[in-house]
Amino acid sequence: MEILAGHRSAADVCREHQLTASVLDRWREHFQTHAVDVFVSKKERGEGKEQKIADLERAVGRLTLELEVSKKASLLFHGSNGGR
Repeated sequence: MEILAGHRSAADVCREHQLTASVLDRWREHFQTHAVDVFVSKKERGEGKEQKIADLERAVGRLTLELEVSKKASLLFHGSNGGR
């Protein structure tokens, strides 16, 4: 926060906490990207999670179906080739 507010330099903070500049940059970027989450209500975050769960469940269902089709196709292919 001191860096973002302009109270201290990145070099000072890195020296004090024994950090590399790349680590500090990653943390700063992560903070700036996710800081808005502080202002999002728990309800809104929950709705986003529910949507993500639904999307993932659909993906798992699709992949399961694709796997079953692939297994059946493989059995048919190997059966018609005499097991070769």
